[in-house]
Amino acid sequence: MTLPIYLDNHSTTRTDPRVVEAMLPYFSEVYGNPASVSHRFGWDAQEAVDRAREQVARAIGAEEREVVFTSGATEANNLAIKGAAQALVRRGKHLVTAASEHRAVLDTMKRLGREGWEVTVLPCDEFGQVSAESVAGAITDRTVLVSVMAANNEVGTLNPIREIGRLCHEKGVLFHTDATQAVGKVALDVQADAIDLLSFSGHKIYGPKGIGALYVRRRDPQVRLQPQVEGGGHERGLRSGTLPVPLVVGLGVAAGLAVRERPEEAARVYELRERLHAGVAGRVPDIRLNGHPSERLPGNLNLSFAYVDGEALMMAMRDVAVSSGAACTSANPEPSHVLLAMGQDEDMARASLRFGLGRFTTAEEIDYTIGTVAGAVERLRVHSAAWSAGNAC
Repeated sequence: MTLPIYLDNHSTTRTDPRVVEAMLPYFSEVYGNPASVSHRFGWDAQEAVDRAREQVARAIGAEEREVVFTSGATEANNLAIKGAAQALVRRGKHLVTAASEHRAVLDTMKRLGREGWEVTVLPCDEFGQVSAESVAGAITDRTVLVSVMAANNEVGTLNPIREIGRLCHEKGVLFHTDATQAVGKVALDVQADAIDLLSFSGHKIYGPKGIGALYVRRRDPQVRLQPQVEGGGHERGLRSGTLPVPLVVGLGVAAGLAVRERPEEAARVYELRERLHAGVAGRVPDIRLNGHPSERLPGNLNLSFAYVDGEALMMAMRDVAVSSGAACTSANPEPSHVLLAMGQDEDMARASLRFGLGRFTTAEEIDYTIGTVAGAVERLRVHSAAWSAGNAC
């Protein structure tokens, strides 16, 4: 075992060596532009893109022509939400999402709200779940899109997206899901789950950063989007720009590996997560599990440590890389909006840590982490007036 230990796999993942190996020839050997249709260099690049598109489509149960490559899930979310809203503006100007969504969805919705769309932000329950019943109650005859994430990036809770998707289809409303944390971790099928638009990123599934994809349904219903990036008509006119072939290849290989190895990997990571939870709970009193106890990502463990500040706790355990919230908002001093939406008070929300276990996590690292967390909490609580007062009583 080497230090430091990486347990922040919801933020990003190490690129799998098999993915890197597959990408390398496309930097210096097969380096053509796939849009160059008049020579072999372009044809070879296009063949690689087609193969990757097939791998991504197969991973989510889609057709190849339904996959649009983007720079990542943030761009895919923007294209899905803004693109659908703008394309359907004549049908209505009402959108539905949830308070526990990623900022890439919430901020996009806020932007549309400032531009005249009505946005309903649904509450979640104490576990971070959004019910199909609450979605049904929010849909009106002016609703054009519902966006609810498949798995929460902070607490790992899984939402009932199949129920929500089928409900949306019954009511003639498009359903988008940010599946960034779910692809490759839990079973997903855009047909069975009645998903019309699905976003995800390569770097969450051991692929490269800077590449992602948006699934856009072609039939029953055919989804039309207003492009957000103009300039050449690439990706069926939905996302212009020269495709980064090495990254596209890496995304395809990563998606294929994630789906093929998911059952075994999920079971192994789940066992390590339970080992971590039991070990910490056995040595540290007054902790709280955040998120659903069973309907959650196998590698996610989010805990609040009473009488301890999460940022201080992270600083006290520098040999273990974890997060106190979503990586994209870690510079924000405010407590997690997800935990607040779940009903936690600010003190407990600030006292949370997110452990993200992954493909390369080992049992030895988990055992080391248990001891590190326990020691750090004990040291910090010694200096906590609230802890001292509580124990004195």
